[in-house]
Amino acid sequence: MIQDFSFKGIKAIVRVDFNVPLDKKTFVVTDDTRIRGALPTIKKIIGEGGSCILMSHLGRPEGVMEKYSLKPVLPVLEKHLGMKVLFADDCMGESARTMCAALKPGEVLLLENVRFYPEEEGKPILPETATDEEKKAAKAALKAKQKEMAKTLATYADVYVNDAFGTAHRAHGTTAVIADYFPKDKIMFGFLINSELAAMDKVLLNPQRPFTAIMGGAKVSDKILLIENLLNKVDNLIIGGGMTYTFIKAKGGKIGKSLCEEDKLDLALKIIEKAKEKNVKLCLPVDSLNADNFDNEANTNISDIDAVPDGWLGLDIAEKTIREFTEVIEKSKTILWNGPMGVFEMEKFSKGTTAVAKALASATEKGAFTLIGGGDSVAAINKNGLANKVSYVSTGGGAMLEYMEGKKLPGIVAIRGE
Repeated sequence: MIQDFSFKGIKAIVRVDFNVPLDKKTFVVTDDTRIRGALPTIKKIIGEGGSCILMSHLGRPEGVMEKYSLKPVLPVLEKHLGMKVLFADDCMGESARTMCAALKPGEVLLLENVRFYPEEEGKPILPETATDEEKKAAKAALKAKQKEMAKTLATYADVYVNDAFGTAHRAHGTTAVIADYFPKDKIMFGFLINSELAAMDKVLLNPQRPFTAIMGGAKVSDKILLIENLLNKVDNLIIGGGMTYTFIKAKGGKIGKSLCEEDKLDLALKIIEKAKEKNVKLCLPVDSLNADNFDNEANTNISDIDAVPDGWLGLDIAEKTIREFTEVIEKSKTILWNGPMGVFEMEKFSKGTTAVAKALASATEKGAFTLIGGGDSVAAINKNGLANKVSYVSTGGGAMLEYMEGKKLPGIVAIRGE
């Protein structure tokens, strides 16, 4: 465990998640949440007299692409640490090796984007005309190069620390494979991953009851594995967002032009039946805020959820639903929220999502444990200044989803060995 490890005189290579949003014109970091998340681990290492080599990806480059350079991260990291941070213009070349070897106790070095090398992800870039055999051969060759890359990076340091929860669900060179080249007592999670796992395990393994899960977003298909896993654990399941209308149509309701996965109607009915079998209270919206167009300036009306007028589409939950959902949330002791209640990015259709965010803050104040994950849910919490009013805001959308679905994450397995 990182808290028990002494880094005095130790060189640590740390996988962080600095995949941060940049302004498209100025390339200035527009949200430094992920950088701030890595600070406790970095400060522990250098504070105890160790040196810290940081590696991360940014975006999805195809080869070396300047717009995906990690250089814009430097000034933000330096500001938060209050010190100069060294930068290597590569992660595998001679300059990186030389700078890592020369790194002194108390110093921090940031390596350039690890995804500038295709072997990091292990996905070959091939022409569309490539045959299955060619694809198979290229992938095998790249996997071999991935091991070589991980082995090279491992020579830079004495210990490996994974603190990149956002990429823990990827079996990449720097998130999983590199751990094979260190002794088991020289690999560990950083503080961020430890806190992420503690928050999720608290919800999954030891929830106080009532336990409520709030699932939003556009499609049932995106959340089906998570919903099925949670039906074995929760007391209440709240459904919102675009996926609502698939459930309503499956039950025979009228949904106008609302989003609907026609091929998932039977699946929605099975979820409704399973909830009954498991004695889970399934909370579907009762009313809908509708629009005559997918536009913030559209005309609107409110209808019962199963009576959306022809030609109209439901884009948010309405007042009755907000009251019902709020009541369930505020009576809960453990709450997981993933996904918005409506088209949150349009102000006119953000009220339901904002109301859920405020209800979570209220429940937290009353003693509930609240875990929020997923881009829009996190954005709603941050937009309303509630990040410090809930128990935990996850930094890893996809990784959190997969962990909650019960999947084994390669980046976690590489350290835990399970």
